[in-house]
Amino acid sequence: MSRHSSKGSALLAVLWLAAALAAIAFAVSSTVRSETNRAGGAADGLRAYYLASGSVERGIQWMMWGWTGYNQTNPDGTPRFWAANSSRMIMHYPSGDAVVELIPETAKLNINTAAPDELFRVAEAVSGDPARARAIADAIVDWRTPGASPLDSFYSSLGPTFRPRHASFEEIEELLLVRGMTPELFYGNFATDAEGRLYARGGLRDCLSVWGSHGPYDINTASPALMEAIGVPPTVIARILERRYVKPFHDLGEVQSLGLGSAGLTIGGNLMWTLRATARLRGHDGSPSDVIRTSAATVKLLDPKQYFQMPLHVLRYYDDAWSELAVAPPGPGGAAGAGPAVQPSIVPISGGPVPAAGGMVQ
Repeated sequence: MSRHSSKGSALLAVLWLAAALAAIAFAVSSTVRSETNRAGGAADGLRAYYLASGSVERGIQWMMWGWTGYNQTNPDGTPRFWAANSSRMIMHYPSGDAVVELIPETAKLNINTAAPDELFRVAEAVSGDPARARAIADAIVDWRTPGASPLDSFYSSLGPTFRPRHASFEEIEELLLVRGMTPELFYGNFATDAEGRLYARGGLRDCLSVWGSHGPYDINTASPALMEAIGVPPTVIARILERRYVKPFHDLGEVQSLGLGSAGLTIGGNLMWTLRATARLRGHDGSPSDVIRTSAATVKLLDPKQYFQMPLHVLRYYDDAWSELAVAPPGPGGAAGAGPAVQPSIVPISGGPVPAAGGMVQ
């Protein structure tokens, strides 16, 4: 009897040991799988980042060649490099694709010379809160106005060495120091539409610039919030976003033919541009990946006769940037409503016959 009991105990111990080893093996395999997926995601993110940043550098080169007149044509007759006031370049690589947007700084409101009411309308379109928008607009005006002000005590309370400039903004990132400003308002944030879906909405950095203008603003790149602030109807903004998401406008005649008012809007810009590259990886089977990264650089075009070797000066470089090509906003100013009739998170890579090296979208 004792011998059978000992055999049963041994069998039970073996079964428990097997179960414990199976549990350990399952836990280890789950951990390995999770770490492998995490490492793969990090590697894909890094590859997409280099694809985006490399596309910015390539876009700068193409812009420089186009600015100096060193241009070539694709088989379909479109310019291979940058043509004046062209708003988009498409680039294809073995590992993925990229779209480089060319955004004139005149497509943004000048933060140093804008009237308080202009600043208020833009801040209200971005924040959706009139009281908060008024406080931010007043703080911006206070920051750039010479002389002491009642807000100085607030800034002094933040640190013994912190003082408001009371001078013009030198960089748009200076706006982050202004009272009432938050990273979400400056950079943009995620919000929900009428159906509860998350979407990315732009921030004040997409509407304001130290090199900006007072209009007209480029219809292909102006922020939805800025268009809302200058009085463009929400339905018109939605149609503009839907069209330019797929194909840029080439002239105001196209705008008018679609029944869209062009008041306050134009095509192209001047000498200050931001190149914003949105890159998307391609899988081993050629299908597009879900990994998307965006980088940007602000450049100034110089006189090609005087600076023929380098007629372009890079002012700023941004490792990340928001673009509607990565996540399309559902409505004007990021507000819920009728948005582009396209699937979000899709980078439009098609655009007619383009050589393997890439080319301009016409």
